[in-house]
Amino acid sequence: QVQLVESGGGSVQSGGSLRLSCAVSGHPTNFYCMGWFRQAPGKEREGVASVGGLGTTNYADSVKGRFTASRDDANSLYLQMNSLKFEDTAVYYCAAVFTATNCFSMSLEVANYPFWGQGTQVTVSS
Repeated sequence: QVQLVESGGGSVQSGGSLRLSCAVSGHPTNFYCMGWFRQAPGKEREGVASVGGLGTTNYADSVKGRFTASRDDANSLYLQMNSLKFEDTAVYYCAAVFTATNCFSMSLEVANYPFWGQGTQVTVSS
């Protein structure tokens, strides 16, 4: 059974940094599309960043230059978040598309990602 488990969330002041991790278990390879999404209170879930099987990344305009998504050979996904802003406060989710080796056609659309973690809370105080 495939599982995605996020960790690393917490509370930080504006301008601070956090690093999120997502561990994937139950899938035999590391060559697929993964993404980070977030959902703030009262808002729809939105895409933050994606990482393809070869490491190609794509970012939402709101986080470009501040967030860095990466993955390793051990089926883990990471999101380094720097210069955090109050508006980055949200529950952050990792997601996967195991049938896609890259994320080019996935964009950062929630509906394109069938597998999800349970989420981790990130709170940025101003």
